[in-house]
Amino acid sequence: MCQIFIDADPALYASRSRSIRLRGVATSLRLENLFWRVLEEIGARDGLSVPQLLGRLHDELESSGRLDEAMNFTSFLRVSCMRYLQLQLAGRIPPDALLPLGSLDPAWVLAAERRPSA
Repeated sequence: MCQIFIDADPALYASRSRSIRLRGVATSLRLENLFWRVLEEIGARDGLSVPQLLGRLHDELESSGRLDEAMNFTSFLRVSCMRYLQLQLAGRIPPDALLPLGSLDPAWVLAAERRPSA
């Protein structure tokens, strides 16, 4: 089992920092290359560069009231990448990269997602 993971290209888990502006403030985000690739794919579906995608995610997270000092934005981005891939595997996000995510009905996409009970 482990060989499936340990034989991965080391470049995938190498970290890379990128400088972006969030609300006009320059910041640096450090993620593994695999996550940067997934973010590029997500953004490309809606014609957004990675900085544009991150700005939009940050703004929407802030306007939802879920962004505060305790939140780690890079962790949010990693989880978003994993959810994107999981929702694709579940058939809720079509694999066709030409279909914009903005054209999907969020309620339908999330309808099959299991939420832990409180």
